[in-house]
Amino acid sequence: MSSSGTPVRSGPGTAPPTEGTGPVRRPAAAWISWVALALMTTSSVASLRPAPTMAVYGLAAVFLYVVPAIVFLLPTSLVSAELASGWSGGVYNWVALGLSKPLGFLAVWCQFAMTIFYYPSLLGYVASTLAYVVDPDLAGNGWWTAAVIVVAYWSGVWISSRGTKGVAGLAGGGLVIGTLVPGVLLVVLGLVFLGQGHPSAAPMSAGHLLPEWAGLASLVLIVNNFLSYSGMEMNAVHVSSLRKPGKEFPRAMFLAMGLVLLIFVLPALAISWVVPADQLSLTAGVMQAFDAVFAAFGLHWLTPLIGVMLVLASLGGMLTWLAGPSKGLLLIARQEGYLPPFLQRLNKQGVQQNILVTQGLITTLIALCYAFLPDVSSAYWIFSVITTQVYLIMYLLMFVAAVRLRRKHPDHPRGYRAPMLLGLCGVGFCASLAALLVGFVPPSQFGSGNPWVYLGVVAGGALGLGLLVPYLFYRMRKPEWRRPEVQPS
Repeated sequence: MSSSGTPVRSGPGTAPPTEGTGPVRRPAAAWISWVALALMTTSSVASLRPAPTMAVYGLAAVFLYVVPAIVFLLPTSLVSAELASGWSGGVYNWVALGLSKPLGFLAVWCQFAMTIFYYPSLLGYVASTLAYVVDPDLAGNGWWTAAVIVVAYWSGVWISSRGTKGVAGLAGGGLVIGTLVPGVLLVVLGLVFLGQGHPSAAPMSAGHLLPEWAGLASLVLIVNNFLSYSGMEMNAVHVSSLRKPGKEFPRAMFLAMGLVLLIFVLPALAISWVVPADQLSLTAGVMQAFDAVFAAFGLHWLTPLIGVMLVLASLGGMLTWLAGPSKGLLLIARQEGYLPPFLQRLNKQGVQQNILVTQGLITTLIALCYAFLPDVSSAYWIFSVITTQVYLIMYLLMFVAAVRLRRKHPDHPRGYRAPMLLGLCGVGFCASLAALLVGFVPPSQFGSGNPWVYLGVVAGGALGLGLLVPYLFYRMRKPEWRRPEVQPS
């Protein structure tokens, strides 16, 4: 996400659908250790971006990160590992074989469509972070945020459309440059800040381990954590590279879950120590915390440097994602004729430029919402919720398809068999459905706005983009839209 944080994955596993005859085993030279897989998974999920969202809860952030890790991250990891080790073709093929081809298209569409709202939320964070390099007062300025989103996105489209090689390498250093170094620095300075006698802005007593209950609205911010943990179906493709998948993959996932929790929880707590919840911006919260901590130590000059590091890491992650999901959708669209020829056209470099440009026009319109919504944090939250809900539709389909495939093809060769698959899918499905439904409730932190307007925007974005648009494409498809003989390079 990660949607969740800044994604550094190379894109969804959405190769052309194939039945496959069994698990694909790598040559011995390509085997990786379970520790290496755990670190790869950590780098693809962990990020500082969601930290301000949970910092408003103070110590309760621990609980709110652990619960979705157990009921969503773990089931998603183990279930997708079984699917990836038994069937090639990614989520489209899993759902198409387990349920139907139209639902397979819906699943791969949701993988792509969630990025339409993901980019405005990611680049909204970039804009607020960049403001601390230029002028901190710009962090809450909607026009500044909209301008940065438009310029950054179209710059990314231009770079991607030229078929630039090595863009994915930008994300390789993103974990170190934009996550580990700033995260460790923030936590260490936060501890020193408390050690010098400064009071914590949020209570740290045992009585605050659980969030205060104020109805459904008090639970809404937990929905963002599902996006933070999303994308495990992409990492699952590496299960066939393990020597003993049955034993090593669960170890890798538990280690990754522990590391991810540390990276998510500790910076969130550090922010809650130095920035009061009522003053916290969901987009600029990380920089607010650095600004406060650096001011206490007379290191104000480091704030712009940290801002540049965070911005570069986020932009690198955006570039690695920009072409991946759209290319996966294009492969399926050509195979089955789900998109009109205009959206299937490639430029001279073999890049699906028309899809990227169309997506960019929608992103530009969404970016302008930052200029007209009451505050930047509200816009950021709304786009994050819509992103999560669209992605959760795909996970609902994946869990049902996994159960169907186990029942329909119990003897189909798999490199890894998830333990208690039915229970894992049941827990993952119920958690995903609950998160999707709770996302329609305005969070308690934004109680001043009109709840019906919030519901209309979120429902229109999530259900319109996630269900209505792919339904219309499917209903309007024509035989001549199929072009399986023409494949992108």
